[in-house]
Amino acid sequence: MHSRILLLEDDRLFGETLVDFLESEGYEVLHCMGAKEAIDATYTQKFDIYLLDVNIPDMNGFELLKQLRESGDETAAIYITSARDKEALVEGFGSGADDYMKKPIDLDELLLRIEAQLRRIYPTGRVMVGEFFFDMQRLVLYRGEELVALPKKLAELLGFFLRNRGKVVSTEEILREIYGDEHPGTGPLRVYINRLKQLFGKDAIVNIRGIGYCFEA
Repeated sequence: MHSRILLLEDDRLFGETLVDFLESEGYEVLHCMGAKEAIDATYTQKFDIYLLDVNIPDMNGFELLKQLRESGDETAAIYITSARDKEALVEGFGSGADDYMKKPIDLDELLLRIEAQLRRIYPTGRVMVGEFFFDMQRLVLYRGEELVALPKKLAELLGFFLRNRGKVVSTEEILREIYGDEHPGTGPLRVYINRLKQLFGKDAIVNIRGIGYCFEA
């Protein structure tokens, strides 16, 4: 799942390390150095999960999340902090956190915790694509509450692209996935890809000449 993460971390080097790691795993990350910048971002952008430091210069991270919760923001939040006492743990969950990690953190463990939160948020495998949501189990696309009708093969193609979001997949892989060993050639595939570009934008799918495609929406 390619999801959007807001990272609040005032240690630039550590923050850049987290950004590089998470982006290498296919996530889109906005790194904020201060609380005001982070709060402003939540007003203008949609995120799937917050990663929040606690000890930041312009506001306590606990207070920041408490304010967001009081405003009705229920976005999943994981604290990443050097605080180790029980009182900090109690305060963190009391402010509305969904999880809590103590520095120094293990990056693989962080990834597992993020994925666990996303599974809880999208129990049916619902994936966000811009203004759309795609149900990965039912292969159904929605724009808000509106159902977007897709032919079965096109829905299967979109599901395949979303499972491989940000990765280059060969044309042969795609055809085998959608049609099996007996496929009709690349003509129908090009039609389906053009249809997805109409939905998600012409830059949503990149044609890697001589190799295949990369879904980047």
